[in-house]
Amino acid sequence: MSSQRLSNRLSGHTTPASLVVGSRTFDLTRGPILMGIVNVTPDSFSDGGLFFAAPAALDQALQLAAAGADILDIGGESTRPFADPVPLQEELRRVIPLIQAIRRHSDIPISIDTYKAPVAQAALDAGANLINDISALRFDPQMIHVAAQAHVPVVLMHMQGQPRTMQIAPHYDDVVSEVKAFLAERRDFALAHGIPAQNIILDVGIGFGKNLAHNLELIRRLDEFHHLGCPLLLGVSRKAFIGHLLNAPVTERDIGSLGAIAVGLVRGAQIIRTHNIQLAKQLTTVMTAVLTGAAAEP
Repeated sequence: MSSQRLSNRLSGHTTPASLVVGSRTFDLTRGPILMGIVNVTPDSFSDGGLFFAAPAALDQALQLAAAGADILDIGGESTRPFADPVPLQEELRRVIPLIQAIRRHSDIPISIDTYKAPVAQAALDAGANLINDISALRFDPQMIHVAAQAHVPVVLMHMQGQPRTMQIAPHYDDVVSEVKAFLAERRDFALAHGIPAQNIILDVGIGFGKNLAHNLELIRRLDEFHHLGCPLLLGVSRKAFIGHLLNAPVTERDIGSLGAIAVGLVRGAQIIRTHNIQLAKQLTTVMTAVLTGAAAEP
């Protein structure tokens, strides 16, 4: 069973066996990729301001890498509900020096979390290897060209509305069908504009224009997205729906986050975006061993 993907373990669907990010090739048959979050912002919902200063951000990034992160996701604009957009030059000022600093210390793959094409291009020039676009290439018409010309993986995420408005009474007739149709359309858009299938990652967008019931249903039925033929990224870490379920502040949501991640893994999530790499690493190591019957050599 060691050669079988976790996503195929229960769902039976075929998804890519590997993902190339920068100089590293990740074998998706051997368990999920862990993406560590580094927010260089004063107002992110979880750690806003904690790593806003450059030395603190670099220290956090290197700690995540040491704890087992496979990819670092660098963001310079908060996309929490009701957040205001950040001017282009300010976003560049926040993220580019950090990417350059990380590159002086490590070759770990770096993801740039942005929907702005100039930020993505500058980040790639500074050493980033992946574009994580919450708008799925919709907000900036130049983003598709940046991603295609750079030949890097790109995350296409579903979001209803925009960060400032997305949590004002989100509504769906059938959340799974509608998110699936959206991601299929964005996948086809990317393919038609020169992004190869092996460079497309899909994200159902937990917490982005969804209420509690929507989020729970998407995680519970995540396996239904495998027929789209792309790796699935799951981002649930410390989000509001977990706080609602536990009546817990953001600083006390890591264990609850692990519960959602565990269900996502069983349903076939292949990339886990998280704040707490150390806990996620323990969880995914044990779950991979149990679900596949294979354990890494000590």
